[in-house]
Amino acid sequence: MPPLLFWFLAALSIVAALGVVVQRNPVHCLLALVLTLISIAVLFIAQDAVVVGFLQVIVYAGAIMVLFLFVIWLLNLPAETGSTGRLAAKFVGAIGVAALLAELESFAMPARLQVKFSATHAAGYGSMEALAQALFAQYLIAFEVTSVLLLVAVVGAVALARRSTAAEIQQRAEQLARAEKAA
Repeated sequence: MPPLLFWFLAALSIVAALGVVVQRNPVHCLLALVLTLISIAVLFIAQDAVVVGFLQVIVYAGAIMVLFLFVIWLLNLPAETGSTGRLAAKFVGAIGVAALLAELESFAMPARLQVKFSATHAAGYGSMEALAQALFAQYLIAFEVTSVLLLVAVVGAVALARRSTAAEIQQRAEQLARAEKAA
């Protein structure tokens, strides 16, 4: 991969990830997350991890993001309006992020100087057969538990979205009482 393309994709994924956090509209956050996942998938494909790259696009950018979109629509989340007014919390958060980045750089710098890359892998490493064998034989229970967990999360989101508040129940009771008096 040409270094210029790598840096472009890396910057695109970082900017899109920041867009996930900064956007006020939940659907726009979701679209920024899709862009982040696709740019990371292209980075995987460029590093000869083709199966992982395509699975990233199919599973995460495809299926999981559609699931998130349906949950957002079911919950009918409004976009935030105005500033939250927590300037001190934002300032402390920015300092915390800067400190974490500085710490990460201090740990990564010595390791970056010592890393020696080896491009030799065992035969069949990263193939679809090896992935299927690991996923459906070695990690089958974890795979199934994850799918059940996602299903429970969607059912819980729908249940929370459809739950009536006390004011709505009172309003319905009043409407029924008026309808009975009129009849």
